Amino acid sequence: MPALHQAFLNISSYTGDRLVNILEAVQLVQTRTFIRKISSFYEDDETDTKNRQLNRVCLLQTELLPQELIHHLQWIEKRVRTRKSIRNGVGIIKLEILLFDDVVMDTPELMLPHPLLYTTISILQPLLEIAPKLAIHPESGVTVEDMLLSLESKGSLKKLDYANTLNLADDAQQARPTIPLALSRVGVASLSRIIMISKNGKAIPFHAELDFYADLKSNQAGVHMSRFNDVLEDVVIEFTKEPSLDIECLAETLAQQVLKSQEAEYAEVHIRGKSALQKTTPVSGKETHEIYTLIGIAAATKNHVRRLVGIETEGVTACPCAQGLMRSHSENILKDEGFSQEEAKKILNILPAPSHNQRGRGTLIIGSSQRVAAENLVHIVEASMSSETYELLKRPDEFMVVNKAHHNPMFVEDVVREMLLNVVEVLHFLPDDAFILAKQVNYEGIHKHDAYAERNALLGNIRDELDQKNSFSKHISLHDWLRGDYQQAHS
Repeated sequence: MPALHQAFLNISSYTGDRLVNILEAVQLVQTRTFIRKISSFYEDDETDTKNRQLNRVCLLQTELLPQELIHHLQWIEKRVRTRKSIRNGVGIIKLEILLFDDVVMDTPELMLPHPLLYTTISILQPLLEIAPKLAIHPESGVTVEDMLLSLESKGSLKKLDYANTLNLADDAQQARPTIPLALSRVGVASLSRIIMISKNGKAIPFHAELDFYADLKSNQAGVHMSRFNDVLEDVVIEFTKEPSLDIECLAETLAQQVLKSQEAEYAEVHIRGKSALQKTTPVSGKETHEIYTLIGIAAATKNHVRRLVGIETEGVTACPCAQGLMRSHSENILKDEGFSQEEAKKILNILPAPSHNQRGRGTLIIGSSQRVAAENLVHIVEASMSSETYELLKRPDEFMVVNKAHHNPMFVEDVVREMLLNVVEVLHFLPDDAFILAKQVNYEGIHKHDAYAERNALLGNIRDELDQKNSFSKHISLHDWLRGDYQQAHS
């Protein structure tokens, strides 16, 4: 792999839309380099406003050698000029290499370190912002900071904050809406990011999609959409250094930050990421990694935070209805062949009857202050279907999956009920106020529709129904459980 070199680059513009010129140059610079740091915009504070220089400095990493880099920069200058006009014979964009590793060079095309480092405040000031202790010559101890102090009396420079210089007096989001109605959730959906989650003591990257929501007051026109991204970037950077313990903790942190940044009374965050679970095929014992969807959801108010962990995974079901028809048909055939009814039933009790199969997708989400491992939920869902499935199947494995499924036929409703029972018996340590959502979708094999079943409830209600203490089914939606105390306070 080629070595990466470090270079400092100054980008300046004198005429036209200087901001656009520099932004275009920055984009083109990255076609052959990596920008690691970049300064704010700075402008010469001179009385002549016509040809004021706007510039910024950036730190690059590149595989290019000095001569190759200068040729790339010359191409960028020419490329930008072809898009813009040139006034008074002055080039609208200029790119200069200030430093390149510890290289010292004196040629007609390139001098390193650049002479302007010893005389020009408009270059030293932005350089100070990104590398104050940088030595401006490899053989001297003079830093950017030292040199700038010695040139304080030579010219003046101002830092431009475009966020404040633009006319932002009218905050459209804070204006009163035409129709003064509050909204339950407003936000951004399907933000795609790489997040870091701790798994077995290691930081594991996940590709995830995130949804951010906040409530909206009746006197506010809209939420600040960009603030959702700001929250995500800040938290993602934080968890890059110290990964989140689990996906629901990350969702909780994000929800609390959204609540604060939007000045809202209620905030909600949903995260979905792909994860791998190591499994062993049932007969051949081959190791395989199966992909499932990891889910983290959290809601925050000023008084409480609620979070959930969940998974989605796939399995297979065999239809009991079709199997019953095939069993009845087979019994008639056996009797026609001379077997008694008792013998026919005995044979059919030994051999699994054929049926049509469906690939199913199960979802299980648990909300509780007690931690639940997502991997355990995967096995609970798979154990609730006719059989689990595998990406890798040798012939003996394939036989076992098919045989197991046809010995255990299930309707879509059966799968959800199995999930609920398994949660009650396996996660017996969870309190009665824990929330449970169990959902199954069967992608029908011989129909053109899908079969669907779902149950949302508090775990205590499920326990009461199983113990026949309460025949009345109590349901609570995910949305209502998340809002909890907030909903009661505003009802």
